[in-house]
Amino acid sequence: MSYGRIVWKGLVFRIREMSVSKWFLLLNVLQPIIFATIAFYMFRSGGRSGTLLYAALGAGMMGIWSSTLFGSGGALQWQRWQGTLELLIAAPPPFVVVLLPMTLATSVTGAYSLVATLFWGRVFFGVPLHFAHPLAFALAIPAGVLALGLMGLLMATSFILYRHANALSNLLEYPVWVATGLLFPVSLLPGWAAPISWLLAPRWGIDAIRHAATGGGAVWFPIAMCVVLGTVYLALAAWFMRIFERAARANATLSLT
Repeated sequence: MSYGRIVWKGLVFRIREMSVSKWFLLLNVLQPIIFATIAFYMFRSGGRSGTLLYAALGAGMMGIWSSTLFGSGGALQWQRWQGTLELLIAAPPPFVVVLLPMTLATSVTGAYSLVATLFWGRVFFGVPLHFAHPLAFALAIPAGVLALGLMGLLMATSFILYRHANALSNLLEYPVWVATGLLFPVSLLPGWAAPISWLLAPRWGIDAIRHAATGGGAVWFPIAMCVVLGTVYLALAAWFMRIFERAARANATLSLT
């Protein structure tokens, strides 16, 4: 079986699994709506009602990031609890190929957030959904989702070595929201924060989606950055995976017992 078929079959299975998970539905649908509602009222109170689409898209990307972060952090922990992690490690394909569909599925499932916030904003707040570049918008969404999934893969590699490393996901959610400008421009942050945002896929994903929707800037450069960063994440994840897997085998830290 080719690696591509393994990734595709694993992706479809994981999406089906997460689509019936009440926890993921809460995370991907209700939470972004709550944040979007708060943002809408904040923007209206500040006299910036014309930027409601800006807030809606940012809240949707916040939901995708949350789904990717917690889903990638929990992917290996769930396999440990079910007693299948050792079997996956021992399978003939490289473990990075087995893990990739798990992290991609979290970001793909998180795309519910974007749909939910746009629907909520349109129906209850009158957010205009007239996109300046529809084709670019349709390409920006999968580019951003794929880059976030590969970023989740890179983070998930460390969870093989450290059993409780997924606790770090609780610390990474809000800082990334701030550093990548999901609710306000990165230009409002201190100068030292900008280079950090360049290395994070959510920054380029939201730039591509917003620029395609509003026509307020370049679209293809952020999409290209999503592709470049995704490739770098994948290469680093494969490299770290070999190191961490070897260390986990040597230290006997794969299983819970």
